Amino acid sequence: MLKSALGAGLLTFPWAFEKAGGIHLAVTVELASRCISLVFLISGLVILGYSSSISGQNTYQAVVTYMCGPSLGKLCEICYVFNLFIISVAFLVIVADQLETLCISMYELITGLPESEMPYHCVIGTFAAAYLTVAITVKYHTRPVHEINLSPIYSSGSMKNRNLSHWVFISVVSMFICLIIYSLTGIYGYLTFGKNVAPDILMSYSGGDVTMIIARLLFGISIITIYPIIVLLGRSVIQDPLLKRRRKHTVVTESYESRTRIALTTVWVTVTLLIAVFVPDISKVISVVGGISAFFIFIFPGLCLIFAVQSESVSPTLR
Repeated sequence: MLKSALGAGLLTFPWAFEKAGGIHLAVTVELASRCISLVFLISGLVILGYSSSISGQNTYQAVVTYMCGPSLGKLCEICYVFNLFIISVAFLVIVADQLETLCISMYELITGLPESEMPYHCVIGTFAAAYLTVAITVKYHTRPVHEINLSPIYSSGSMKNRNLSHWVFISVVSMFICLIIYSLTGIYGYLTFGKNVAPDILMSYSGGDVTMIIARLLFGISIITIYPIIVLLGRSVIQDPLLKRRRKHTVVTESYESRTRIALTTVWVTVTLLIAVFVPDISKVISVVGGISAFFIFIFPGLCLIFAVQSESVSPTLR
């Protein structure tokens, strides 16, 4: 859960402080909004854990489908796929930015020429990111079918333990750690660069800063390793209904399943790469992710709670 929460939005937090009007106003707004947000976030996670415990489902979309019905379940799947799709774009933009800066640093270090003499560094950074992402994704998805267990992968590991007290503990600890990390990043990133802070905080530092080179490498590696999982999550939500519909009319062969998997993966990677190339501003991508995430934080957990109270015998204390 903590890994999922500490995503690409962390890099934009100092920029968000600047947009909020400065360090004092931003801290005041953040503390107030964080207290309110933490209540809703933790409540939503606890509701999701409770709904998972009474439904016996392991995935977010499966819990919503069981608790709220097939129509809202389909809406959840659509929002889920779209959210993962935009996150994939954000990851590619971040990796391209970091590789671009690293390429500039290495070029100046090796050749002794200034950045203005390096005409193709943007193309190199973008295609290097594309190659790494495509290579890892292809290797991940072209493994033999029997090695892939789809259902548990796109569920949260913590959802296997459906004990309500466990969910409360995990939610509170994760959100508290996120509060500390996001706040420190936002405050010190803004204090360092002020109004000149970039939407991607790592892009505000010089390419020759060894400390930030290590940070870029680590963050880039983290994103590259999680990108195939994001693709698998989104692809699975699309692929499962297709295979289920085909099973009603004919037998789903291993070759058909493999072709479907490869086709969906190829389309996903290609489209996200094209969007990342033509929309290189991560702030625009993050704004879309934030809007869609509201469905998963407020709307769907709230609906699950309403249906749970109506269908289950809930004690006054728990209610």
